[in-house]
Amino acid sequence: MGYWDQVRTVQRRRSIDPGTIAAASVRLLDESGLAGFTLRGLAGALGVAPASLYSRLDGLADAHDLALDDALARDADVRQAVDGAGQVRQAVDGAGEVRELALALYRHLLRHPWAIHVLAARPPRGPAYLALSEELVRRLRSSGRGDPLALAYAVSNLVLGSALTAGAARTEPTTPVDDDAAPTYARHHDRAAVDPEAVLDAALRALLAAPDAGRAAATST
Repeated sequence: MGYWDQVRTVQRRRSIDPGTIAAASVRLLDESGLAGFTLRGLAGALGVAPASLYSRLDGLADAHDLALDDALARDADVRQAVDGAGQVRQAVDGAGEVRELALALYRHLLRHPWAIHVLAARPPRGPAYLALSEELVRRLRSSGRGDPLALAYAVSNLVLGSALTAGAARTEPTTPVDDDAAPTYARHHDRAAVDPEAVLDAALRALLAAPDAGRAAATST
């Protein structure tokens, strides 16, 4: 169970505001990552005793959930992609609008790598992620391709996997391949130039162009 799944009764009259906890958690997670993030460190950053946090949090996972949604809510690029701000055109390219949303999320995850692992642990249910999910499913439904939710899962998995492996993808061209063990791979690898975002965009284009993409995704889930 995550932070957003529970009804909370605040016992302390001077308890810390969840927004303050969220902002401090994002800052610490960006600095130290998940491995270096502790409730004791969060309490120190907020200038309170660790016990004070338990009026708002049940544990470390709650702080992760708050940070996850706060980071997304503050991302201007994601907000623009969700709201369609600054776009003169009407919704004439459904697949293009889906890719725009997916690539905005991908770039957001590269800015906050710890968020990838929080998303992989449990479904996000904060207001910012619900708004993103709603817009993604709405755009996919408008495109008329089978089950929009199943296709949204496929798009999300592509984004998460691409963000997780982006670092390795950048070093792929310079990591040697044994010619004897994998001759075909080695021959193509020698002339490879990998742009992780371009690879993701090509994969999204292929997925969204498939005539039965939504139905296929629904069948396999």
